[in-house]
This record gives sequence, structure tokens and C-alpha cells, in this order.
Amino acid sequence: MPNPKWRHSKRRKRARRTHYKAPLPTLSNCPATGETHLRHHAYVVDGNLYYRGRLLVNYTGGGEETA
Repeated sequence: MPNPKWRHSKRRKRARRTHYKAPLPTLSNCPATGETHLRHHAYVVDGNLYYRGRLLVNYTGGGEETA
């Protein structure tokens, strides 16, 4: 495997790496609620859990359970 013959400076290394950036997250709008959310992630609206516009968990507003 080839190895560099001379050392590259910090400036040269950093100049090359300036173009390596994290992409912006892709956002979507829910057709059912109009909520903006991350794609491929479940999201909560008014206590209800949605995924891909479908209601997964309905929040009934019940009291807390005691142990």
C-alpha cells in the first residue's frame, strides 16, 4: 500500500476536509396532521404517536399508574 513520501501540513489537510459536511436532515409534512417531522421517524402530535400519516398510539389522557 502506498505511503506519502512527505508529510502534509495541517493547513493542506484541513483545506481538503472543508468540503466534508453533514447533510441536512430531510423533513416532511404529515398529510393527516400537517406537522413537520423527520422522514422515517415516528412523531408525537398532541400526545398521539404518528408514523407515515397513520396513528400508531392513541393518547386517551388517562391517569398515571401506581406501582
